[in-house]
Amino acid sequence: MENKRLNDLATEAGIVSEYINAYGKPQAIPAETRHRILEAMNTDIPVGRPVSHLHASSLPHVKVVIQGQIVTLPLEDTNNYQWQIHTEQGEIFHGYCQLQLILPTDLPLGYHTLLLIPKVKPETHSRQYSIQLIVAPERCYEPDAITRGEKLWGACVQLYTLRSENNWGIGDFGDLKYMLQELAQRGGAFIGLNPLHAIYPAMPENASPYSPSSRHWLNIIYIAVHQVEDFNYSAEAQEWWHSTETQSKLQQARQAVWVDYATVMTLKMAALRLAYRQFKFRSDDDPQQIAFQQFVTKSGKNLYSQAVYDALHHKLYEENHAYWGWPVWPEEYREPESNAVKAFCHSHPQEIEFFLWLQWLADIQLAECFTASQTSHMSIGIYRDLAVGVAQGGSETWCNRSIYCTKASVGAPPDILGPLGQNWGLPPMNPHVLKAQAYQPFIELLRSNMRHCGALRIDHVMSLLRLWWIPQGETADKGVYVHYPVDDLLAILALESQRNRCLVIGEDLGIVPEEIVDKLRDRGVYSYKVFYFERNEQGEYRSPDEYPVQAMATITTHDLPTLRGFWQNEDLTLGEAIGLYPDKALLADLYSERKRCKQELLASLSRHGYLLEELGKTSEELSKADTLSSLQKPISLAQTEHLMSTDINQSIHRYIAHSACALLGLQPEDWLDMERPVNIPGTTEEYPNWRRKLTITLENMFADTHINHLLQTVEGCRKQSA
Repeated sequence: MENKRLNDLATEAGIVSEYINAYGKPQAIPAETRHRILEAMNTDIPVGRPVSHLHASSLPHVKVVIQGQIVTLPLEDTNNYQWQIHTEQGEIFHGYCQLQLILPTDLPLGYHTLLLIPKVKPETHSRQYSIQLIVAPERCYEPDAITRGEKLWGACVQLYTLRSENNWGIGDFGDLKYMLQELAQRGGAFIGLNPLHAIYPAMPENASPYSPSSRHWLNIIYIAVHQVEDFNYSAEAQEWWHSTETQSKLQQARQAVWVDYATVMTLKMAALRLAYRQFKFRSDDDPQQIAFQQFVTKSGKNLYSQAVYDALHHKLYEENHAYWGWPVWPEEYREPESNAVKAFCHSHPQEIEFFLWLQWLADIQLAECFTASQTSHMSIGIYRDLAVGVAQGGSETWCNRSIYCTKASVGAPPDILGPLGQNWGLPPMNPHVLKAQAYQPFIELLRSNMRHCGALRIDHVMSLLRLWWIPQGETADKGVYVHYPVDDLLAILALESQRNRCLVIGEDLGIVPEEIVDKLRDRGVYSYKVFYFERNEQGEYRSPDEYPVQAMATITTHDLPTLRGFWQNEDLTLGEAIGLYPDKALLADLYSERKRCKQELLASLSRHGYLLEELGKTSEELSKADTLSSLQKPISLAQTEHLMSTDINQSIHRYIAHSACALLGLQPEDWLDMERPVNIPGTTEEYPNWRRKLTITLENMFADTHINHLLQTVEGCRKQSA
């Protein structure tokens, strides 16, 4: 009986009992897994409360509607009501109703308050009901260039990978501004970035942009120190800068093959502390001082909490490296409103202000980059990335404990490329608490990430419909899908997208449930089409004109091999070496499938006229090589290395540049013919993720004749496709 009650509660809470796995087969979820997730979710949440009927015990906290649609709210009692809608714009709509309320269809877009006031005798006291009413547009924002039918292209960049003559061993906002201007001159419409979320100044080696401390604020390591006025004005800072020791460490960081986060952060924090001392000499009526104070005031408690977290974490981590995050801090600091935290704030105001100042600097520099892109007439400019979650011990979970379920983490179920599944170690947002808070955490998250950009990529956009929750301590294959209020979330996404004039791209790779595909398209969310995966049932690569318009095409992503890496099986070789493929038969199948992919790729390039004439025989050669290598398992890297050429690279770029997609995102790694990936999903210590740099500086890259010719070709192909 108890099990049946728990099963019913789990179903009401949106915890599924089965799903269709990567092989197209129904996969049942054990009852124990569902019960553990229900416990992690907190079972006293009223998950079964109806949201469409209004009476004292079942009043919804929030109602989301699409502008212009007829919406009826049934009332469960027979009272007469006066209703009032107080709009965000200051208007008041009002009327009377009984049994049901039909909302006006001419409500403006925005966040309004609906009041229901029972009509009763004067001596009778009766409670009035209040609802957050959110009126959203049908679709997300689209730039004029896209609605005119233009085919836009840009670069997809991991900012930290950039080398330049000015940066301090890691790509920064100065590099971003330079690259935007260079790309604009060549016809590019945007630069797509990795998440810029705040990570950990005290622990810079925890570098994954997809496991941030907070998604509301910025990673201060991207501050271009040499562009900070107070660094240049400070005699003390300049003396430090010109010292032999500083210059030696700087050269070490610049020349390192991998990003040396610890050295870079040490250098930048030393420099910025000296610059902050100089900033403190500014008078209260100094324009920069005024701008800083306005930023702090406008950003409110959320920013202050971030600065307190960073300052406190910095102090505690210096004392003991075991204090990686608030769950293991001394007990008195684990609650942000505790007396110990208040005492810390009282005794360390300058340290907290220093971290506030760093966020202000980062915000200013990102804003300047976006302004530069608009001045250069880029249709989109900056395209940011919103990670699917936050780290368990970061500032976002410290500040809003109730919204996150820390006894679970999110990830992905087993699939063909990841047979063990993925556990990302990120606590999920509780969909029921999210709704109880009138979606405010989601709204604020969108606003934070739609700042200073023309497009936003939603990582793992299926999370708006469902997320794979894994009970604490379990492996990724022991998880279960939990559903989210997808229609409400998509409507709010459309509203914030229009308000911020921000195009939305949904990363919809992996297992994509049919039910969300139409919803995303109808709401104006752009799909993500990776060249490697765009094949029909016969295994043939889709022709460029078969790609959907409402999408961004790309050759590869940060989670996939580069073009050369793909061609030379580098991902499979690396995966085998670090134990990602324990099933040798599956690995052999993947090698065989890769050979078929390359054969089909050459055939498609040839069939559509993208393969240069002198490469006509390559397909036959590859076929012969396949026949020979089928006797030797697995195929070696050396056997295929000679088959990748500049001509094939350019042919693939021209092929994808002719796609019907409104957007095209290309990786500089493929312009540079690089082999190693930036990230291998499912790994932590096995591979130096998030550290691999580009092979040459930005200055040299944009001076390179071959790369300029390639970008000129891409620009020509996009214009032909319009």
